Amino acid sequence: MRYTDFEDAFSSDRMSKYVAACNGDTRKAMTLYRYNLQLSQELFTLVSCFEVTLRNRIDRQLKGSLGNDWLRDIILPGGVFYSDIRVDKTRKIIDNAYRELVRKQNYSHSQLLSKMEFGIWKYLFSNVHYSLTGQVLLRVFPNKPRSTRTHHYDNSYMFAALDSVNNLRNRIAHHEPICFNKVTGAIDTSYALAMYARIMTFFQWMGIDSGSLLFGLDHVGQVCNKIMCL
Repeated sequence: MRYTDFEDAFSSDRMSKYVAACNGDTRKAMTLYRYNLQLSQELFTLVSCFEVTLRNRIDRQLKGSLGNDWLRDIILPGGVFYSDIRVDKTRKIIDNAYRELVRKQNYSHSQLLSKMEFGIWKYLFSNVHYSLTGQVLLRVFPNKPRSTRTHHYDNSYMFAALDSVNNLRNRIAHHEPICFNKVTGAIDTSYALAMYARIMTFFQWMGIDSGSLLFGLDHVGQVCNKIMCL
């Protein structure tokens, strides 16, 4: 495809950073754009797998302590989120999803779980949410390191780390490039590789064999190599 047609499809504003990073080489810029899409697809697949496994581990843990319909029960009268203004935003998100399912006569615990976005699972590790749900959610990471004086692997650490994964998810979903250095604009896969390592670490901490789980799905390293060899 001619670059003018490519730019017409994706906009000159979007393509300008690719052209700049490729020192004006428009053919190379088109290749980089395609490689960025491949990298985004690869990482989004891994984030999706991680999100589902994290959700299921959280669900398993809270079913044991709060009951089989815990996600619904925490926002109903008498539930731990019902009247606490500190978690009002989370309660409203769950409540809206619950009411929609009831209205469509399609409520089930699994259906309600599936309507929650990654942000809900992240916020369950924030201090207030973590406390209200019984301070048990670190158990979903049985292989995490023990905290030391200098490194605290507590719920606040998990919240911040999950927030970074959520940010990656949102960047990809909003078609933001992940193949540049944020400061210099140069071609750089360091951010993508760091987030990949974080997701793999989370799998390890959950006791999940990521190599077997993601067999045939994980090509992040190969795509990063192609990008850096441009």
